[in-house]
Amino acid sequence: MMGFGMGFGWIISLILIAVGIWFVIRLNQNQNNKGDSLDQDPLEIVKNRYARGEISKAEFERMKNDLLT
Repeated sequence: MMGFGMGFGWIISLILIAVGIWFVIRLNQNQNNKGDSLDQDPLEIVKNRYARGEISKAEFERMKNDLLT
């Protein structure tokens, strides 16, 4: 009876290792997603801020002109 339960110990170990690898991959993906705003074009960031209402039209035009010159 004890041999039956002990025989599946290696399967549990493999499952725990797989879950650990999955967890590390997920953490790595989350770290990579945080850097996405750095990859955006600065003009796109300004456009998005204006669209969300974070900056006024005058601020948007000034920032756009600064970026394009």
